[in-house]
Amino acid sequence: MCSFCWLAHDGQMVRRVLGIEGTAWAASAAVFDVGADDLTIHTEAYEPDSGGLHPREAAEHMSEHIPAVIERALDGAGHGDPPIDAVAFSRGPGLGPCLRIAATAARSVAQRYDVPLVGVNHMVAHLEIGRHQSGFEDPVCLNASGANAHVLAYRAGRYRVLGETMDTGVGNAIDKFTRHLGWSHPGGPKVEDRAKKGEYVKLPYVVKGMDFSFAGISSAAAEAVDDGVPVANVCRGLEETAFAMLTEVTERALSLTDGEQLVLGGGVGQNERLQGMLRSMCEQRGADLFVPESRFLRDNAGMIAVLGAKMAAAGDTVNIADSAVDADFRPDEVPVTWREDAGLAPVATVADRIQGAEATVSVDSATVTKRRSPRAYRHPTLDARLRRERTRQEARLIHEARTEGVPTPVLSDVDLHEGSLTMERVGDRELRASLDELRVRDVARHLATLHRAGMVHGDPTTRNVRLSDTRTYLLDFGLGYYSRDAEDHAMDLHVLRQSLAGTAENADRLVPAVRDAYAEIGESAVLNRLDDIEGRGRYR
Repeated sequence: MCSFCWLAHDGQMVRRVLGIEGTAWAASAAVFDVGADDLTIHTEAYEPDSGGLHPREAAEHMSEHIPAVIERALDGAGHGDPPIDAVAFSRGPGLGPCLRIAATAARSVAQRYDVPLVGVNHMVAHLEIGRHQSGFEDPVCLNASGANAHVLAYRAGRYRVLGETMDTGVGNAIDKFTRHLGWSHPGGPKVEDRAKKGEYVKLPYVVKGMDFSFAGISSAAAEAVDDGVPVANVCRGLEETAFAMLTEVTERALSLTDGEQLVLGGGVGQNERLQGMLRSMCEQRGADLFVPESRFLRDNAGMIAVLGAKMAAAGDTVNIADSAVDADFRPDEVPVTWREDAGLAPVATVADRIQGAEATVSVDSATVTKRRSPRAYRHPTLDARLRRERTRQEARLIHEARTEGVPTPVLSDVDLHEGSLTMERVGDRELRASLDELRVRDVARHLATLHRAGMVHGDPTTRNVRLSDTRTYLLDFGLGYYSRDAEDHAMDLHVLRQSLAGTAENADRLVPAVRDAYAEIGESAVLNRLDDIEGRGRYR
């Protein structure tokens, strides 16, 4: 970047970029002044009279207000000829009618000034505005918004989805509960206000490897209110449970990638309790957290303009004829053209102490002690229950997996009160430090063996596999459980493939090997379910 602009690949200067946001409720436009690093955002928010967001009303709102916010943004862009150097628009994901209205306006402005058009992925823009403002080089990002919930990290030219919702977005789950109560949209701030006055109540906590589920928590919360549990208490339980799930998976992503930087994105990120949980987690593991100001957490054109400027400078523009929107536009479908690919950081290794996602592992010459220390971000009651249940389940599954022929450590002590396991030391390195196809195939076959015996590992990431010269060991069964359901078995394979995509330079070769090796002894029904899972784009 020069002192006043970015130089695009075609030699043109990128000084000012108009961003247009139109994925759902926000009719928004902004001009990003690159040299001043300055943004002025103009937004007209759709606020439904009752219930949640109505797609038809949202499209009508977009049609009515997009022209006005664009003209206000252009009026403030200065008097250059032209006043802007590119137009960026939110290409997806979002509501199709809203996206098309905003895209049509973007094409019109680009033609009017004869400037390039840039199609921006809305969810990547949430990540990039945090990276831009924080100065972080390579952060993990938690996106928590109405329709979306996922964790992203950059590897080998793309942002990889390390974890995502299996059903609905976290904001939509909260809104579903508040609609049951008859509260107006948005429900999140109302839940936040009442939760501060409530006492924790237990609600379903569903984390499967790096993924999470919110559908059941909405229904359980509604049933609890109907059964007479005070609304404030249910709101407290809803926040404590849903946000702890998000924080736990985010910590797993930091651990998996050896990440030390985290940025938050999405409208639900405005919640003070979620921010507090993430801050506590990062402090406990020595990571840095950046939370953008609220106007950049909500849907906004500023983040579209900032990423659009970076893409335009990289020559990543789109012809008008090829600029159709994509309501299901996944962030891992976007080639990251605007940043240098520094490659993977070396895997950190510590001889006598390893900090995992929710446990500290102490190592000596012959044994390993794994302690699930209390996680300060979780409510004490919830934390104690998870630590106890996961320690007990892990001990059982490690033993039973070994009886089925899957290499696991031999346990010598279990302390449920302390949440600790003592076991033999196995292997000399993690799978992520030695990612070759033969070892990945071993893991897939081990999972098939578990599944035939009615067991699910629950978290088969590249950190939870240890290697010796001759054997491939499975570790960390803390999220494991018993099931003969093909969906649950397929989730194991999905988690493994996600972790490979997030940690391996040669993931394009390793990911297919999981399926091939599993097919040797596993059930075809599981592989069919894997196709269903990975075709859902579940965070949409």
